[in-house]
Amino acid sequence: MDKDKAVEAMREMARLGIMPVPEGRRANASFVVLLRNRELDQFRATMRQLEDRFNRKYHYPYLFLNDEPFTEEFMRFIAASTTSNVTFATIPHDHWSVPDFVDEEKAAQARRKMEENKVIYGGSLSYRHMCRYNSGFFYKHPLLHTVDWYWRVEPGVDFYCDIEYDPFLYMQDTGKKYSFVIALKELEATIPSLWQYTLEYMKMTNASSNLFSYFVAESGNYNLCHFWSNFEIASLNWLRSDAYESYFQYLDRAKGFFIERWGDAPVHSLAAGMLLDHSQVHFFDDIGYRHEDFMHCPDTKADLAMNLRCQCPPKMKNFDRSQGSCLPRWKSYAPYLWSRRDTDEALRLMHENRILNSLVRDPEIV
Repeated sequence: MDKDKAVEAMREMARLGIMPVPEGRRANASFVVLLRNRELDQFRATMRQLEDRFNRKYHYPYLFLNDEPFTEEFMRFIAASTTSNVTFATIPHDHWSVPDFVDEEKAAQARRKMEENKVIYGGSLSYRHMCRYNSGFFYKHPLLHTVDWYWRVEPGVDFYCDIEYDPFLYMQDTGKKYSFVIALKELEATIPSLWQYTLEYMKMTNASSNLFSYFVAESGNYNLCHFWSNFEIASLNWLRSDAYESYFQYLDRAKGFFIERWGDAPVHSLAAGMLLDHSQVHFFDDIGYRHEDFMHCPDTKADLAMNLRCQCPPKMKNFDRSQGSCLPRWKSYAPYLWSRRDTDEALRLMHENRILNSLVRDPEIV
């Protein structure tokens, strides 16, 4: 039996209660929570579920990050909600500010325009700080320098299934680097130039991957699919790699986090598509989860087959079956080795489409 099959068999046995979780074996991992003081009540409910469903058995630590100091009340209530270690830290100012190379007046004009066009969070500067921080800074926090894995948790989310195995060890033992539970399409108005900069970076670095074409539409443009990053379990060593850092720095210098409204979800997703093998990304089908109006829950047959203990709201729609879900594409995706030739062709098609669109808008150009 090869390693992957052996690990999967052990995982199934642990779920079924045939064997105990190995005593003392844990990953070098932490929950990472970006949170404001006013979100205490929302997160306490989330934390209670996460502890009951998983962490009361595994006792992984929590790192709480805020751009302002946490209050004594916040820290006291959080510490009382778990038997695990909790650490509270303030984000360095230079990780949560507009960099010198961004024209702040131009950025403010862009925010006003997006707000006028009713783009969600289009007028928010703090949201842009958050997206940039999650894209290129949280993993650089000194308290994470010696940690290998993180599980991102946000306030107000729900966990619907008991997790009877260690997802961190599963990722580690099977060679995974990134994982998700919901895949959906991004709002195009928030990332008008992200695809162009990504392709240009891939051309510059001669990037090749068997995952990248998952994100490509037949037209050669970005199909807007991304792994929703409010839930992600991933390798900090991957994010700290020279390859990921180089891509982030290229995007940062392009100024799209502030002049547009680039989100960390498409940035993480396109980075995974470019830098990881298809086999290194995992869909946690057995983790029931909700963020806002988007829910993933194993279907009834899967629940029985995997012996899961889930309590998903019966009247809430499973987003997996919605038109905007990119999960069907993930499940049917056949890895294709994307090459420099594919990048060149995608760039050509992108420019060709832009010319055609401009002609449609203004026929007098010709």
